[in-house]
Amino acid sequence: MELLPFRHAQLLIRLKPQENPLNSFIESLKDEITDADSAVFKKKWPSWIAGILIAILALLLFLWSAPWGIAGGYRNWGDWILYYIIPGYKQPDTTPWLNTLSLSNFGIFAGAMASAMMSRQFKLRPAPPIEYAKGIFGGILMGTGAALAGGCNVGAFYTAIGIFSMGGYAMMIGLGIGAFIGLKLLLLEMEYLPQKPAVSKTTVSDQKSFDWSLIQRIFGGLIFLAGIAAFYIYSSREQAQLGGILFFGMLIGLIMHRSRFCFVRAFREPFMTGDSEMVRAVALSLIIYGCGSAVIKWAYIQPPNMGVYHPFWIGSLIGGLIFGIGMLLAGGCASSTLWRSGEGHTKLMATLVTFSVTHSAVQTWLDASGFKEILGKGLFMPDIISWQFTMPVFILIMLSWIVIADWNEKTEKLVIF
Repeated sequence: MELLPFRHAQLLIRLKPQENPLNSFIESLKDEITDADSAVFKKKWPSWIAGILIAILALLLFLWSAPWGIAGGYRNWGDWILYYIIPGYKQPDTTPWLNTLSLSNFGIFAGAMASAMMSRQFKLRPAPPIEYAKGIFGGILMGTGAALAGGCNVGAFYTAIGIFSMGGYAMMIGLGIGAFIGLKLLLLEMEYLPQKPAVSKTTVSDQKSFDWSLIQRIFGGLIFLAGIAAFYIYSSREQAQLGGILFFGMLIGLIMHRSRFCFVRAFREPFMTGDSEMVRAVALSLIIYGCGSAVIKWAYIQPPNMGVYHPFWIGSLIGGLIFGIGMLLAGGCASSTLWRSGEGHTKLMATLVTFSVTHSAVQTWLDASGFKEILGKGLFMPDIISWQFTMPVFILIMLSWIVIADWNEKTEKLVIF
């Protein structure tokens, strides 16, 4: 008699409706998507992870087409601007949508814009008049420096070192000196031209206006889909290489925006705050990129001298110095000008225009004047000290940069701010 209640309980358990497996799967999938969305578009990505991802994408670009660069895309844009505003100016050889570096730049801009919208962070950000002046002048300096150095902070520094062009090391020194001078100029500005902090005013009409953030994510998603569609369109026209470059650029723009990855910080912060985070991220990225590039070049997957044209040492050093001053004044380098313009910084949009036009004009003059010959020539590091010595020397330089930055972070010996 005592067993009867127990058997009844077992029967009731068996008769209890079970949870629908499909509903359980859908709820679990929703949770996973929510967590992934939060990780990608709500939380800031660590700089070192961004550095690793950028190195991987730079290597993929190298294998897909050619070493990654940005200044050449700016020049293409500047060529077209000057062609339309100056009568008789030579028509550029390629259109912006068929120029590889231009497409890469479009991708970075679009990827950053899509990322900003998906993160609900896109907003047109006006700046005070003096900031526009600094942005315009900074763009002029960066355009000039890029023409002299054979590239910007990406092509003539990051990529140059990564593919073992000696000009990259001269550019690195020039960027450091230029950043130091640029920071000194900013300190003088703070001392003699203090600015009042901007005060945001909220009006009744603002409160009742349409909430743009509600549809930002839709537009951001559409931009990503447009990038994927563009790849297939290029591919259908037997130009898959161009579509791939655009797509890789979008991924770089996404990574840079979500991590706030900025080469300027790697050269500015050691003198400004002593922070070494971006130095470690850039150096780690370069080590990965350089090791991958060594495999590609040493194994002759791509020509060993491919991309080695940076004028060592005069052009790279002086160009880097001028570029370094410009990027401090503008508040962005070649890459961060693109992705920060993509999230709505109007000051950097002005920088983008003056960078493009100046780079085009100065590069055209250098090509025509013959002055380019005295700036130096491209030197391939393994041709000078062999592959066997190139790799340990390259890694030692990067590790030394990290050690010095970490030492400075602890001691603040190089901080001038």
